[in-house]
Amino acid sequence: MEKYRILIVVLIIIAVLFAWFMGTRNHVVTLEENVNLKKADIEANLQRRADLIPNLVSTAKAYAKHEEEVFTAIAEARSALQAGIDNGDIEKMAQANSELDKAFTKFLAIAEAYPELKSDQLYIALMDELAGTENRIAVSRQYYNEAVSKYNKYVRKWPQLIWGFKQLPYFEADSGAGTVPVVNFD
Repeated sequence: MEKYRILIVVLIIIAVLFAWFMGTRNHVVTLEENVNLKKADIEANLQRRADLIPNLVSTAKAYAKHEEEVFTAIAEARSALQAGIDNGDIEKMAQANSELDKAFTKFLAIAEAYPELKSDQLYIALMDELAGTENRIAVSRQYYNEAVSKYNKYVRKWPQLIWGFKQLPYFEADSGAGTVPVVNFD
């Protein structure tokens, strides 16, 4: 009879450990899927932005024909962003997004030099769409980073850390993102 009691206790301990492991694993999967959902939101908004920019650049080209260097920089940055989106690499997306921000800031400075461009109805409509998209990107980044924070905090705590779940990267601004680019009209 004593043998059965020990066996029952051992089986109960094994069942409790198994249930704990499954609960932990399922919670990590839920947190990770939430991060993936937020990442997909960023990708969708970055894609929307990448799709709007060529139309905006095309509209501006009619007014600023001799600004080809800026248009080329935007095209290259947009291609890098598209590659990051296609690859699903959040760090590459963040870096490419930063490059696109820099190129687009130069574009906006050039657009200021052409008042007739700023009054073009298509340009105005595209800029409004782009402003809305920029807001969506900011909100998506915030939600993504909150989901990553929740996930990373959970997997770094005891006892989850013994299972070796890897931390996920944040969508961070480039180190030079706060620097205003210099644009010369010489």
